[in-house]
Amino acid sequence: MATVSSLGIGSGLDLSTLLDNLTTAEKARLTPITTAQTSYSAQLTAYGTLKSAVQTFADAATALSSTNTYGATTATSNNTSAFSATTSTGAAAGKYSVNVTQLAASQSLISATQSSSTAALGSTTTGNSRTLTISQGDGSTPLSIKLTDDQTSLTGVRDAINKAGGGVTASIVKVTDSSYKLVLSANNTGTNSEMTVSVTGDDQLNNIIGYDSSTGTGAMTQNAEAMNAKLTFNGIDLERQSNTISDAQDGITLNLTGTTSTAASLTVAKDTSTATTAIQTFVDAYNSLQDTFASLTKFTATATNTDTADSTNGALLGDSALRTIQTRLKSAVTAASGSGTISSLSSIGITTDPDTGKLEIDSTKLSTALTSNPNAVQTMMVGDGKTTGVMTNISNLNTGFLNSTNGTIANAETAVNTTLKGLTDQYNKVNDSINTTIARYKTQFTALDVSIQKLNSTATYLTQQFEAMSSSSSS
Repeated sequence: MATVSSLGIGSGLDLSTLLDNLTTAEKARLTPITTAQTSYSAQLTAYGTLKSAVQTFADAATALSSTNTYGATTATSNNTSAFSATTSTGAAAGKYSVNVTQLAASQSLISATQSSSTAALGSTTTGNSRTLTISQGDGSTPLSIKLTDDQTSLTGVRDAINKAGGGVTASIVKVTDSSYKLVLSANNTGTNSEMTVSVTGDDQLNNIIGYDSSTGTGAMTQNAEAMNAKLTFNGIDLERQSNTISDAQDGITLNLTGTTSTAASLTVAKDTSTATTAIQTFVDAYNSLQDTFASLTKFTATATNTDTADSTNGALLGDSALRTIQTRLKSAVTAASGSGTISSLSSIGITTDPDTGKLEIDSTKLSTALTSNPNAVQTMMVGDGKTTGVMTNISNLNTGFLNSTNGTIANAETAVNTTLKGLTDQYNKVNDSINTTIARYKTQFTALDVSIQKLNSTATYLTQQFEAMSSSSSS
């Protein structure tokens, strides 16, 4: 069978160009699919943008749905060398007097001087058990340590105590090259941490490091006395084990650092800055979310009699998921919760601009509400923290929007991904069909080319024969 090396060379017809044109025409069947793929891919990207904006807004709403945001206070003292103070939720604003007469201190015991820090100090035990016990009056389990002969040196005792990890720290003070002392320090302040040290099974070592805090006697001496903090708070005498006192007044923690010669003042004042900042962040996030809505749903009218949509239109124009989020949040920020004069965002100065849909803050009205009635603001915002409260309800909505399994945005993304998968399958099927059709065309054109080539060869042969016959007849 005759063959052709290049399509059209045998017939002289421009079959190659014709095949190219047919290929272009066939591949046009893919255009609607790729256009749809581009559109849905843009939607998927747009959902990511929407999710990010909603998450930022959700974080801002979460801060306002916490009771810690409201009723915050600050504490200041006119004697910062004696104490400082911090406040938490529940602290009552007012002025308090504080007079610190004694700071809490931890006990310290010191041994008699030993000529070596590494020489064994205990008596050799023969089958007896040597146990070092350190008891403290704070109710903790006594520290009980088995000591070997090698652990009866100052170094051995120190290391054994520190390794046991109790409420005592041991150290060695080198006085001179041949003078060493063991120091035991209670980790906590107060009389409840006083130490009683004894060694059973080794009287010799006990006579070096033993001590009884109840009687103040023993081989060791008390280098620093355990003391409790003593102060008067608003004229009431208090005594505590620690210099950090958090149970004198609800919401107020005192950190004692020195004593006072006269009573100092502690002023606890309302602090609206935390709530004010959180509200401004919320408003900014909501307004930014409105800008995102506008960008993703932008519509540009096309010229009359034009079927093609404007390329600058938002990827989520007419999208039901976005519209649901937008509508429900708009209703939520204008909703009321609770009763009384403060029952909505507008009652504390947060209103919606009717033209832009964005929130605006009346700073004076907001400041007045937070200063004069922070509890009412908190009730309106937080409610019961579950189903009531403006911010609680907004946070609940955001949770539904952002749920990664079955949230509003996740469901929309799943639908788009499903569609994109279907479009990919459709593209592959149509593309396979096109390739099959083009291959068939090429086979047919090749056959045509070969047939015409044969006919041309036959025609040439017959012409030559006729010419030969004519020449023979003439002669």
